[in-house]
This record gives sequence, structure tokens and C-alpha cells, in this order.
Amino acid sequence: MLPIFKIMQRLAICTLMVVFAATITASAQTTPPTWWFGVSGAANLNFYDGTTQTLNNNLIAPTALHKGFGARPYGSVLMEYRPGRVWGFMLNVGYDGKGAQYDNVIAPCNCLVTLKADIDYVAVEPSLRLGFQNNNLFFFAGPRLAFNITDAFAYTQVRQPNTNGNFSNIKSTQFSGQVGMGYDFIVSAPASTTMVSLSPFVSYQPYFGQEPRNIESLSITTVRVGIALKFGKVHKARTEPAPTATAVPAPVHDFNLVVNAPKGVAAKRRVSETLPLLNVVFFDDGSVQVPARYVALTVDQATGFKEEQLQNAQTDTKSVRSAGQLNVYYNVLNILGARMRANPATTITLEGASAKGPEEGKEMASAVKTYLVTVFGIDGSRITVKGSYKPIVPSQQKGATKDIALLHAEDNRVDIATSSPELLVEVGGGMMIPVRIDAMQVNPMDSEVILKVDSAKQLLKSWSVDVTDSAGVVQHYGPYTDDQEGISGKMILGTRQQGDYKVVMLAETNSGATIKRESTVHLVSADESIEVGLRYSIVFDFDKAKTIAAYDRFLTDVVAPLIADGATVIIHGHTDIVGDEAYNQKLSESRAQQTQAIIERALKNKGKNNVKFETLGFGEDVNHSPFDNDLPEQRFYNRTVIIDIVPVK
Repeated sequence: MLPIFKIMQRLAICTLMVVFAATITASAQTTPPTWWFGVSGAANLNFYDGTTQTLNNNLIAPTALHKGFGARPYGSVLMEYRPGRVWGFMLNVGYDGKGAQYDNVIAPCNCLVTLKADIDYVAVEPSLRLGFQNNNLFFFAGPRLAFNITDAFAYTQVRQPNTNGNFSNIKSTQFSGQVGMGYDFIVSAPASTTMVSLSPFVSYQPYFGQEPRNIESLSITTVRVGIALKFGKVHKARTEPAPTATAVPAPVHDFNLVVNAPKGVAAKRRVSETLPLLNVVFFDDGSVQVPARYVALTVDQATGFKEEQLQNAQTDTKSVRSAGQLNVYYNVLNILGARMRANPATTITLEGASAKGPEEGKEMASAVKTYLVTVFGIDGSRITVKGSYKPIVPSQQKGATKDIALLHAEDNRVDIATSSPELLVEVGGGMMIPVRIDAMQVNPMDSEVILKVDSAKQLLKSWSVDVTDSAGVVQHYGPYTDDQEGISGKMILGTRQQGDYKVVMLAETNSGATIKRESTVHLVSADESIEVGLRYSIVFDFDKAKTIAAYDRFLTDVVAPLIADGATVIIHGHTDIVGDEAYNQKLSESRAQQTQAIIERALKNKGKNNVKFETLGFGEDVNHSPFDNDLPEQRFYNRTVIIDIVPVK
């Protein structure tokens, strides 16, 4: 999810792009007016920064407030003087709303605090205007002089009466500045003696000079997006005809087809996998009971439980993982109970998080504690329970607007924290010691033929491929719509041991044109003996601040030493379905490439240079994702980079 600042930043950028795109050669038959008069209306997108806590002499918030946001109206009367098309002068005088709100700030009392600030001004904004001879785009910059007219606030704190009041130490005047740009769309008839212009604009007012108070460090940065209606008296008509614009044909995109062939097509591979174990139990909304999907044992069953029982070989239904492997995670409480029973000195803290309040979060944590105490006989004094509104690393970030229901479900959970090394291992963050699983991988992903068509998702309706062998037998695959697809090498080869194939891509563009591209691929079936490979993976919280660099030590000290000289390392990046698809694709590619770079550096330091890498990012592609995306734990396990170490033949 993108925070509100990023959304507004992109909105401003898009507005600038639209304005630039609208630079059309003027064809008016009259000389533009020298004097213009009108009105404007806009939305002030106010970003509060710095710190405020002392609201007035009677009220001090229990916690410092740092980040606020609000959208407030702006309206003005305006005058413009334009002696020529290039330069001129602008003056706006109007109401300038600078209010904002701090939403649901968690104070040290573990209670929610909300502050709504209504700080408004009458603003006088003279600006120098810079235009162009052949289009209606213009830029402006100048000072801003503002006189305060409103300094009210509304303060809300859980378990405290609401308070309305006025800020103390408000400055009566402000002196700051702004820069911006706009475009004049002439909407009046060519023969009219009064020219009318609709002028969308965007401006930026930095925090310099916009500190509303004489105390503390509160400052306001504003992005203003709006439109102005202007009227001007035409002086005289032009006698020369307007020039005719010559249309420039759009460049034709060259859709490149890239075909990546696997080194060898293997039907099966036995994988010894180190599966990360999430230290989280997700709860159903409205319930404080551990969900039924988590494996619950009786006291007798718990007595004989050992996590080695979960290491039995499994057969994957996918090339990445099977839903059966998620059963290991669903034993997380049993694994935790067995480890605490075997290590009597260990202690844990269970922190439940619920949007309904810390009380419900603590009930959820208590349900987990009750299971460990009654089923595994863990001394209750070794388990601390807490409750809060949000987990330590929440999925739902402030300002998020997309996939809210999915993010909310992820924050309804109990986190398991401990300082006991017998329970947790440092793998770029607090993660329970992983479980070793032996699994049979069917049609491994590195046995796929990967097809890439650049810009297919943006510029093509669909595309498909015909794969033709040396005997002229054609196999058809598709239609596809994404930039990248994979076809099982085993499916193409059939019963053959090897073969040369012609790959023809046929596509239809969004404009209806037909595109054809050709390539070739050589496939070789791998040895019939079943290979045994190693697999490691790292899992990411929903935390954009966390990068692959956090896993440097794990990749360098644990994974890299297991890679033999001459081996093949397959690295695949994945994400869940939350957020923008294009962003997720780039994120998965970036994480996979950074993982390769760290491992390559570690191998080079050990003198191993004969290692082949196959690195791809699949984003949120459901055809290649490790798990489904219906449950929070599935989405967490999909935020991953998977590393397969294929042994030397």
C-alpha cells in the first residue's frame, strides 16, 4: 500500500504531465488580453511535519504528534497583467485552508489520540508569470503573505472527554513562498470580444516560513491542485491565418521476444527444504479463539509430539510448493510448545493486536497461552501476554486505500517474541527456527521455457506462441497477457530426449495491428535419476523499509557455503496480491537480483567462480506463486525469495 504522501506526490506528477501534454500551438484569431480577472478554487493538500504537543496552556497531549495530513479548500479572486506572451504578473487574494488531522496516534497510555487542526488564513500571493510564445503553458513563482483568521483544534483521547479549543502562540502573519505551473484552455468562441480561459494549475508551497506557531517545531508543506476561471477583453483581431499543425506519427514499438531455455529438463527433483516458520498466529475477525486451521493436539498427543514428524517426504502439486507444506506452519503452536518443553529456561511474550482494542488483543494472546499451558504443560509464568491496537510491524499503513480488508486481516494476530536463542533465529529479523522438510518437486520451475515480451501488458491485447519441432509438429500455447510466461519443458519435449524448436509469437496490439516475432530453442531432457537439491527461502513482513540487505548475514554465512563449485543456483522472487501489480513485479525482480549479488560476492570471496545463476521475478503471478492468497499466512509466505541449489551432475 502506498502512503498518502506518495499518492499525492504521484497525483501532482500526473497533473504536471497532463499540463505538458497539452502544449498545443495557439490558433486564436485575436490578440490575447493584457488584463485578466477571475476566480480560482483548489484543494490544499497539507502535510504537517515537525512536532507539536503543547496545544495551549490548559492541554498537553500525552505524546508528541509528528505527522498529520489534511485536504482543505482554497479560493481566491485574481488579477493578471500580461503585456506579452512570455512574462507577466499575477495576484491572488483569498481564503487559504491550512488544516490537517493526526489520526489514531497511539500514546504511551496505549490509548488512541486524534487531533484535528483548523488553522486558516487570508493569503495575498503576488507572482511573476513566465509563459511561451507558441503555447499556453505557464510557470509562476512568488512570495506568500498570510494573515491568520482561525486557530481552532478538536482533540480526542480514548477514555478522556473530547476537548475543543484554540492553539496558543499562533503567529498572526506568515511570510513564505510558492512555485507552480498551469495551462490556459481558451473556451470562448474565436469571434467573441471577451476571452474566457479555464486554467488548471498545481503549486508547491514548502515549509520555509510556514511555521504557524512561536513554540515547538510544527511546519506545514502544501501541494495545491485547482482550476481558475479567467476573463479578459480582446484588443484586436488577427488578419493572418493560424498555421496548420503537422501531425507527427507515433513511433512503432518493437516488441522483442526473448526465449530462455532451461539447462536441462528434469521431471522430478527431491528437495531438502529449510522452511521459515512465521512467529505469528492469525485470528479470524470477531473471534478470540485460535482458528480451527491451526493443528490442535490433545494432551496425550502432545506428549509424543516431535517436530521431526513433520519432515516426511511430500509430493508437490506445483513446481514451487504444495498446500500440504503449509501444514508445517499450522503446527507452529505445537512446535513452539515442544521447544519450550525441551528448553525449560526459555520465555516468550505473546502480543495480540486487534483494531477493536488492546483488551481483545490480550484475549487472543491469552488463548494461545492457555493452549501451551494446558496441552504442553508449560509453566504460565514463562509466558507474558499483552494487547494492542496494531502489531509491532503492521501491514495496514497510515494512508493506505487499496486492499484494506486484506491488510486488516493480517493485523488481527498474535506475535510471538522471545530473546531465547533456542526458539528464535536471526534471519534478517525475528523468525522462529526453521523446520527441515523433504519434498518431491514435480516439474521444477528451472525446467520451464521462459518467454518474455516487453510491454505486452501495456500495449498488446493478447499474444500466443506456436512451438514447432523439426518434424513440423506444432504445439500452441496461450493466449497470454503478461510480459512473462513459462511453459513446461517436459510438456514441449514429450517423450523425446532432446529437440530443436522454432518459436513463433503472434500478437494483436491495442490498436488492432498484428505482430509476429520468431526465435528458436534447444531442449535436452535431464538425467532420469532423481536429483537431490537444497532449498532456502526468506520471508518478508509487510514493511517497505526492510530490504534484502537485512538478510546479508544469513545468505553469506548459511546459504553460500552450501553451494558447490559448478552448481546451479535458481533464485525466484515473489509477492502477494496486495498493492499495484507493476510495482510488485519490479519489487520481486529487485529482491531476486539483490539476493544473487550477495551470494555471488560470498562465493567470490571463497574462490568459487563456476556457479550458474538463473534469477527471475514473478511478482504476484498466481500461476507461479508459492501459495494462494486467500489467507493472511498464505500472503506472508508469498512475500518471499526462494533459493534452489541444484547439485553438480
